[in-house]
Amino acid sequence: MVERRPLLTFFTHAILLVGVAIVAFPVYLTFVASTHTAEEIVQAPMPLLPGDQFWHNYTAAFTGSEKGPGSGAPVGRMMWVSLVSALVISLGKIAISLLSAFAIVYFRFPLRMFFFWAVFLTLMLPVEVRIFPTYKVVSDLGMLNSYAGLTIPLIASATATFLFRQFFLTVPDELVEAARVDGAGPMRFFKDVLVPLSATSIAALFVIQFIYGWNQYLWPLLVTTEESMYPVVIGIKRMISGGDSAQLWNLVMATAILAMIPPALVVMLMQKWFVKGLVDTEK
Repeated sequence: MVERRPLLTFFTHAILLVGVAIVAFPVYLTFVASTHTAEEIVQAPMPLLPGDQFWHNYTAAFTGSEKGPGSGAPVGRMMWVSLVSALVISLGKIAISLLSAFAIVYFRFPLRMFFFWAVFLTLMLPVEVRIFPTYKVVSDLGMLNSYAGLTIPLIASATATFLFRQFFLTVPDELVEAARVDGAGPMRFFKDVLVPLSATSIAALFVIQFIYGWNQYLWPLLVTTEESMYPVVIGIKRMISGGDSAQLWNLVMATAILAMIPPALVVMLMQKWFVKGLVDTEK
């Protein structure tokens, strides 16, 4: 029987509430700032209650109708660029990793393990080591300021390949034999057996890779120079220019809140699948 200790329960809940407050307060402050005018934000002390400029600020930020000293690109366009990039990167990583892990586990070809470890060893290389050669290739191919340039160099994932390989190794050989007896070819076995079995892992990786793609900063900073191709993370930085008093901080904060919504929705909507994919005991 679990002992009930009211004092310990109160103490643990108090710690949790303090932790939530520490994490949530900056987000709340950002939301409050996005509902005031720029003049009210720079006053000391800054207001701690929401203002009456909510619709005006969010509409101005989303449409880009109010220009400041920095970039005035519409946030709606920037969020679309980020959404396309995040979806292509996450789905591309999953598709390539599934196929590469399938080939490594179920096909016998020369230097099979060499290629696997060559892929895996790319984890040892920091992004900065290969970013300039990658930029050179993308530039020579004319893919700057394009969706292809933003996404194609980022759609390979050694981590996802390793995770899918480890999962495929746990699939019973009887399933392979049964599929072969039923006349299923390799791709039929892949599509009808392995992919459904990998659904929870795919969901978990999709959440992780979507957030990874949405929050990309360094690579888009190099390959985008046109406002129409700024992802929202770059857009926030481009909106800030000059001294503090000259900034439209209300629009910057509104943009930051809008940038948080899609990844937060993905995590909330796929939370069950995400947790199951990480802790599923059958794997």
